[in-house]
Amino acid sequence: MIHSILLPMLLGFSVFMCGMKLMELALHRLAGPYLTQALQRSTKTPLHGLAVGTATTAVLQSSTAVTVISIGLVNARVLTFPRTLGIILGTNIGTCLTTELIGLNIQQLAKPFLLFSIGMWLVTALFGEIKLIPWLRKPRWLDPVRSASVAICGFGLLLYGLSLMQSIGPAVQQSEMFAWFMDKAGTGIWWGLAAGAILTAAIHSSAAVIGLVMGFLTIGAMPPELGVAFVLGSNIGTCVTALLASIGGSRAGQYVAYSHTLLNVFGALLFLPLVGELAAVAEWLSHSPASMIAHAQTIFNIVCSLLALPLCYIGPIKRLETADLG
Repeated sequence: MIHSILLPMLLGFSVFMCGMKLMELALHRLAGPYLTQALQRSTKTPLHGLAVGTATTAVLQSSTAVTVISIGLVNARVLTFPRTLGIILGTNIGTCLTTELIGLNIQQLAKPFLLFSIGMWLVTALFGEIKLIPWLRKPRWLDPVRSASVAICGFGLLLYGLSLMQSIGPAVQQSEMFAWFMDKAGTGIWWGLAAGAILTAAIHSSAAVIGLVMGFLTIGAMPPELGVAFVLGSNIGTCVTALLASIGGSRAGQYVAYSHTLLNVFGALLFLPLVGELAAVAEWLSHSPASMIAHAQTIFNIVCSLLALPLCYIGPIKRLETADLG
């Protein structure tokens, strides 16, 4: 049990999260200086905010990071609460890029990505610290290329950690705990929803939970409907970080976290009776069980965001633009 499940699981999760954080920090360094300006200038309407939220989350590879940044800007009175609503809707769409990439089953590219990133970093070191050409000034491309190399390294680690986590699938499938859970899950998909939410809240990464689900579906250890229920639950669990970030802030900042939570909770409850239909549509669009889960996540987030978008234009919400919620 310890050697076949716990150790590979902990090692894989550690490598996965290390890769996620490396990629997030490197991309934030690349795009960070322009992020605040983009959020300020391009959120005049909820539709503009949705586009900016989608783009920035796709670039930073973290919906939580963009949501927390938005809460900070509202607390600092740089943005008003209504201007963040479109951003929140966009973050749910932009975060699907990670799961779609994972769903391509490209774990075998982990080593090439890592080797390529090391080569890029060595090039920056030759022209930077080592000064291969002493009289040459520091090139402008040096810092962006170095950050890009770290981001690629992070993605390679993410893929390698994912492959380690998914390798425990057969051992988990044979365990008594998994048999008990599958027996309970057979009585209702609420078990999958709850498990997805709790796991994601505990580890603060919906991508890691969805990656595990992809592995179980790939080896046939989990039915598609239960996997989709896990995905819906993971979208609820990911709200915990934003709620924690809003503690002690302004009332408007707390409203940002609450709106993010309401969007995901009501979206999950709306889709829960339609899990079978969502799984069928995603499976029809897919070429593998992993891509089916990724497509289900994408369909869920796009539909929920588009359904919620008109609500951002109603009168009471728009009047909060000038209200003092401090």
